[in-house]
Amino acid sequence: MQRTQFSEMACSIARTLDVIGEPWSPLVLRDVYMGINRFDQLQADLGISRKVLAQRLTWLVEQDVLERRAYSDRPPRHEYVLTAKGLELCDLLMAMVRWGDRWTAGEAGPPVLYRHRTCGEIAHAEPTCSACGKPMHATDVDVLPGPGAAV
Repeated sequence: MQRTQFSEMACSIARTLDVIGEPWSPLVLRDVYMGINRFDQLQADLGISRKVLAQRLTWLVEQDVLERRAYSDRPPRHEYVLTAKGLELCDLLMAMVRWGDRWTAGEAGPPVLYRHRTCGEIAHAEPTCSACGKPMHATDVDVLPGPGAAV
């Protein structure tokens, strides 16, 4: 069976899914964002097979989402850090957290809280318009063809 080439679609959602749409990738990014950045730490935290983790890390490095940095020469060991591209993907994960906290957390509540460093308050990601700064939700948006639209 041949995999659909999402990267070739004229759709930003499809192209993003090509980079992080495999289920382990967002969880690897979450862990690296939280400071779990060495192979054995990631493997232990996620409970993922070493083979799958190695594949995910290689892919995310190839996509310039993570950078692989040596922290030991003997034996050779590496850690993974988010690139600028990877940090911006964490903004997307914050939106997923907001949805998950609202719709899947259950009575126990959110498993993690986020404190906004600027104001010091516990908060959640809220999409705002880059032009006017007001809240922006799917019901407030018209979708129009852009310059990269398929013709």
